[in-house]
Amino acid sequence: MKSLKSGKSTSKVEVTNISEHGFWILLAGKEYFLPFEKFPWFKDVKISSITNVKLFHNHYLYWPDLDVDLSTEIIANPKKYPLLYK
Repeated sequence: MKSLKSGKSTSKVEVTNISEHGFWILLAGKEYFLPFEKFPWFKDVKISSITNVKLFHNHYLYWPDLDVDLSTEIIANPKKYPLLYK
């Protein structure tokens, strides 16, 4: 038995601004700030790599140019999910 292909997501994700400290993402009507200090994978990359983001299953973000994926839960509650090795 073959599974049917998933349909396209109707939700959108958009990078709304980038600064020297991080960037903002608009997702489902909410805006989130991702500081480079907590999300270092984005710090020294091209703007086009940050803005090339895909949303899957309405709660997973994927940056194909960087091979980075994050759940919306991690973005909404970064203190709950330490992403840096200490």
